[in-house]
Amino acid sequence: RLFLAGFDLSADIFLSHSIASGAVTNLSFSTMANPANPRIIRLEEGWNDEIKKKAIDILEDMLDNGIKSGRSSMFGPREYVAIYTTCYDMCTQRSPYNWSKDLYQRHGETIERYLTSTVLPALREKTGQGGTILLTELQHRWSNHQIMNKWLKKFFTYLDRYYVKHHSLPTLSQAGLKHFKTHVYDEMKRDTTAAILTLIDEEREGEIIDKTLVKSIIELYESMGMGTLDAYTADLEGPLLDSTREYYAKKRQEWIVSDSTPDYLIKAERALIEEKNRVADYLNPASESKLLRVCEEEILEKVEMVLLEKEGSGCRVLLANDKSEDLRRMFHLFSRLDKGLNPMADIVEKFISSMGNECIKKRQARLDGGEKDKNDDPKFVKSLIALHEKYLGVIKTDFSGHSLFQKALKDAFVEIVNKNVGAYTNAELMSTFCDRVLKSGGEKLSDAEVEDNLDRIVQLFSYLTDKDLFAEIYRNQLAKRLLNQRSASDDAEKVMIAKLKMQCGTHFTSKMEGMLSDLAVGSDQRSEFEAKMKQHDTRLDFSVQVLTTGFWPTYKSPEVALTSEMSKCMDVFKEWHDNKHAKRKLSWMFSLGNASVRGAFGKKSYDLQVTTLQAVALNALNGGKTMTFGDLAEKLNLEEGILKPLMHSLSCGKYRVITKSPASNKINTTDRFVANSKFSCNMRKIRIPMASLDASHNTKRVEEDRSIAIEAAIVRIMKARKTLQHQQLIAEVLSQLAFFKPNPRVIKKRIEALIDREYLERSADNSNVYNYLA
Repeated sequence: RLFLAGFDLSADIFLSHSIASGAVTNLSFSTMANPANPRIIRLEEGWNDEIKKKAIDILEDMLDNGIKSGRSSMFGPREYVAIYTTCYDMCTQRSPYNWSKDLYQRHGETIERYLTSTVLPALREKTGQGGTILLTELQHRWSNHQIMNKWLKKFFTYLDRYYVKHHSLPTLSQAGLKHFKTHVYDEMKRDTTAAILTLIDEEREGEIIDKTLVKSIIELYESMGMGTLDAYTADLEGPLLDSTREYYAKKRQEWIVSDSTPDYLIKAERALIEEKNRVADYLNPASESKLLRVCEEEILEKVEMVLLEKEGSGCRVLLANDKSEDLRRMFHLFSRLDKGLNPMADIVEKFISSMGNECIKKRQARLDGGEKDKNDDPKFVKSLIALHEKYLGVIKTDFSGHSLFQKALKDAFVEIVNKNVGAYTNAELMSTFCDRVLKSGGEKLSDAEVEDNLDRIVQLFSYLTDKDLFAEIYRNQLAKRLLNQRSASDDAEKVMIAKLKMQCGTHFTSKMEGMLSDLAVGSDQRSEFEAKMKQHDTRLDFSVQVLTTGFWPTYKSPEVALTSEMSKCMDVFKEWHDNKHAKRKLSWMFSLGNASVRGAFGKKSYDLQVTTLQAVALNALNGGKTMTFGDLAEKLNLEEGILKPLMHSLSCGKYRVITKSPASNKINTTDRFVANSKFSCNMRKIRIPMASLDASHNTKRVEEDRSIAIEAAIVRIMKARKTLQHQQLIAEVLSQLAFFKPNPRVIKKRIEALIDREYLERSADNSNVYNYLA
């Protein structure tokens, strides 16, 4: 650093650079120092003759009256540099002539004087003349203040750079803002806030306002926080939220009386969009969430239940009338509220339940009206499928698949699907519907329609409590389709089992998969046996299907007296099978067999598709023999309970190839039977169905399986927990059983059974506590 006669030239050089970087153009500046005779600038001289006269007075005049013609800017480079130099010199003189403190003080006094003598009177004059007039004047005065603050900061830059820093004082800009806040803002804020709120309310009512003006005033509020939003929050945002609450409280009272729920929600949606846009247009972004929250509380939260339950237009009515757009809007608006969707989901659940109950009542009405109660009611099942499909779609599209509404749908259908009407459970009706879809001669559907129906029935199945009962019935029906070769498509059967497996796991479908596997493996063995049969002289085309006992349902197996040809074929197969599988035991199921019998009636002959039992009975009556019921029972070695449905199918059904006397539709033990010589039919190939000797499912077996499952769950839980209270054990057992929901009393019985078999014991101290016995 080079010092000449008390002048710091390095500072002068830095100053020149600073001024140049401040966009002052065409500046040629150098410090002329007379080291021998430096001139001292007195305070009043420098202030009055230079700074006030050549800068401050001119600046104030231009702010009040505008820039005079002939001037392109407020201060040219030479004017500015001269004033700056004076300030600089007054701040760099040695004490006692260093006027930094005085200049800093007079900077503040200048701003304060201008604000109190010029700005405030002008604003006071505009107060009461209308909000826009006051805000326009304030905008003008605020703009002038920013210009004044900027130029004074430029003139006194040296103060900011050294004096302010060394004494930890507010910068010149901060000081200028503080003076404006103290003398103008604090006095005018009440009136300006009221003016802004009035303009906002006018805009809400559809009037056009000067948004740019409002935005500039709000920027003033933000500036008054000195780097924070405290002033904006306290002086504008707080009153705005109160005003908004009051405005929408009035609107809510008007709308709720005059408008339907959809119309009310349209207005509410529009109001929320407008408030959001209002924030984007001129309010601070921090206000958005608070402002919208106030609106939501006033126009949605306080009247939610009134809107949802409004007669003629509430949620139930919208659901009933398929008002998709209105439901979407309702969902969207109430999703904004904390737990706002809960009451809506409750209404949806009750509505779906009521629609399901209507389907159930229609089925009950048909039964009460005399319709025969049977395990096949496709109309009822289809109505449930259609209902589920419809409201599953509503939840996906209108309610965005929200979990609350998915739960509402599930809870409603759990109630509907498990409400049985008539002698047959819904599990049996649903399984029989699957049977119609999957067997040949049932529903006439394309492959895509079959899979679509299976998808939908599995969705209904997922709501069933008694899944194990469905499995038992479905397995029996699957067995009949497979053994009677009535399955329309092996692929469709596999698809259905795969869907059930995905829903309930491998354990649920293992037996069904085993049944399909048996048939696949059996085809190879059948080919091998057919080659063996060609070596024997038999008049019958004979084939055997070998089944694994554990996979298939249990069937009645009467020891019927077969024809000699049939017995011979069976002996050949037994010999061949024993040679291949010495350790396997064969049991013949004659009730599952079928046969093709050529029957000649008069001049016509027919191919009769019948069961093995029917074929044996027809053979007994061959050649025109007449036999009594007792004779047939003795010859065929069949019990009355089996022979009656057998003879009913041949003599009382659609195709009466046997004539009974006396004629009636009921088989009695006194009846006589003979081949019907007058039988005639347009078809050459005739299938004569016979009533099944077995029930669609074995209820006793289902109950036994359930008892085993309950006991297994109890033992698993107690082995892990060692000691457990009664209610806790009941709860854990219920949570583990996926395929059925037992009555707690049944669980208690199984606990007692396990205590008797010494798997568990009651605690000596508390009989309500169980201990596991290893």
